[in-house]
Amino acid sequence: MDAPDSLGAKARARRWNWFARLFPNVDDMTVIDLGGTASAWLRAPVRPAHVHIVNLSTPPADLPSWMTVENGDACNLRAATHGTRYDLVFSNAVIEHVGGHIRREMFAEAVYDLADRHWVQTPYRYFPVEPHYVFPGFQFMPMAVRAATVRRWPLVHTRPTDKESAVRSVAEIELLSKTEMRHYFPHSEIQYEWMAGLVKALIAIKR
Repeated sequence: MDAPDSLGAKARARRWNWFARLFPNVDDMTVIDLGGTASAWLRAPVRPAHVHIVNLSTPPADLPSWMTVENGDACNLRAATHGTRYDLVFSNAVIEHVGGHIRREMFAEAVYDLADRHWVQTPYRYFPVEPHYVFPGFQFMPMAVRAATVRRWPLVHTRPTDKESAVRSVAEIELLSKTEMRHYFPHSEIQYEWMAGLVKALIAIKR
């Protein structure tokens, strides 16, 4: 976890404040978080009435009563949600990981199906520093160069140990453009998160 005064921690605090302003009644809402973590909500300055988290990780053992975590695919949620409707869908930096255009369309359809309101954030493809690897221009390099780089780059969170795992690691991230976000969320407002005068992230919002 970042230090409280780090750039990452300050950016998350600004984002949470923004979220709270847009959804001032979140304390009374049931929220489904697609791809999030329990630890993120435990650190968050807001607390919904209930949060249902769906991700591909093994659910933690000890959870507060206001939180449920299930293992599930955010693009195929029928088993995980049991047909439930929620007040709000929340997703932070997940849609770029789901795997291709068709899967991103499935993800967006699930967002609209699950609730009338949503907040879906994703890093912007054309911000000069790729956020997952903190490497300038990384997203524009050929696949082979990216795979070779992640095996040596010191800021990689989990460094791949061989060529195949390196290719898989970089292929699993597909950053989105403004046009793509508007395509996936045509009934939402696309807002921008800024850094140093540049668009850093895109957020599809429906209130």
